[in-house]
Amino acid sequence: MQQIDMNSAEFQAEMEKTTKLVDKVYDQFGWVPNPNEEVNEGVTMGLARNKLIYGKRFCPCFMVIGETKEEQKAA
Repeated sequence: MQQIDMNSAEFQAEMEKTTKLVDKVYDQFGWVPNPNEEVNEGVTMGLARNKLIYGKRFCPCFMVIGETKEEQKAA
């Protein structure tokens, strides 16, 4: 599995974009964040990490199977 430096400028920029997306989704659907901020941060970090690795913000609660986009869609 590819390693991501969470202190890198690339990751920090993706975290910022992902945080904005998460906030937009909260507003769009009328959802509220989990009261545990550590959970929110962990999910946001996982989404940002998956975006850098796989090119999509796959939910961090699931393992991404497959190396190619076709394999990932089929899984």
